[in-house]
Amino acid sequence: MIEINTQSSIKIDKIYFDPYKIEKETHDAEIIYITHSHYDHFDMESIEKISNSQTTIVVPDDEEIKRNLNNCFVVKPNEEYEVKGIKFKTVPSYNITKPYHKKEYRWVGYKLYLDKIYYIMGDTDAVEEAKKEKCDYLFIPIGGIYTMDYREAAELTNLINPETVTPIHYGSIVGDKKDGERFKELVNEGINVKILLK
Repeated sequence: MIEINTQSSIKIDKIYFDPYKIEKETHDAEIIYITHSHYDHFDMESIEKISNSQTTIVVPDDEEIKRNLNNCFVVKPNEEYEVKGIKFKTVPSYNITKPYHKKEYRWVGYKLYLDKIYYIMGDTDAVEEAKKEKCDYLFIPIGGIYTMDYREAAELTNLINPETVTPIHYGSIVGDKKDGERFKELVNEGINVKILLK
């Protein structure tokens, strides 16, 4: 079961990515993955609503995050890890010419090996590291300004060529709600575009 709350707040079964503006207290998270420390990706209020004493929180090596969280599982880019029996890889996530997400911050996207290979990109441009990745299910930011826009995202999606893609990071803080449909029109016919942000 895949759900998106808003922005880049994704839930796959009981695994969460960048929980943001979560309203309901569920305390059901087995693992929470954080891509970076910006407020719309690292939201302590949402983390508290979904976590419990057994939750593992996976984070990049970011001082702001580590100051706010105890006992987190710290990761670095371009590495492979295993948490609670789930194998995953960290992929660098950064801007090429914009100042918002610098490569030296060592922020990451996550590629999880579950029933399929899921790649959650984080806030990034179409960086060389991402172009080399293959996956079954891709979550890609399309809002522009801080990340790729829908045109750049469609081009990268066509290169990665997943079975399914879901556009994220648009329609609330940046990007128009119609960007999802604009993105869909530019994605190759053989790729299933699943729009979950409403």
